Amino acid sequence: METRLVNENPIVYPKRERRVRTDQINDDTNEFSVEPIDRLEIFDRIRDIKDPEHRDLSLEDLNIVTEESVEVDADKSYVRITITPTLPHCHLPQVIGLCIYAALLQSLPARFKVDVRIAPGSHANEASVNKQLGDKERVAAGLENPSFVAQFGSVHASV
Repeated sequence: METRLVNENPIVYPKRERRVRTDQINDDTNEFSVEPIDRLEIFDRIRDIKDPEHRDLSLEDLNIVTEESVEVDADKSYVRITITPTLPHCHLPQVIGLCIYAALLQSLPARFKVDVRIAPGSHANEASVNKQLGDKERVAAGLENPSFVAQFGSVHASV
């Protein structure tokens, strides 16, 4: 059976140049200091996630996530990612949101709460998608769903 792409010709945006971080050595103690988790750190962890519909393109390539769409409050251990679907009737924002949850839950300390939302006005079913992405039980079930796990890998962390 032939499947037709919903967005056959997506706009591909130029990637930002990666900024390389280096650990800083404290000259007094010869110990490494750890940089706090910030917007750039989170963006680097999600920018290369492949789009479920266009497997050769990343979320960054399609401008679904940008560095500006990442909010971090390290003091409150809170991360919010605002995604912008490529089309107002995109059928994959929940899957994209789950992929972001999966990547961050696997790489962030357990103390962090992750919140994924749709950019205001960017999707026809914005309220419904945000409700689904904000429901801890639905997200946990989605991350454990055999078809999601088969396609994107498993996550063993609490939401």
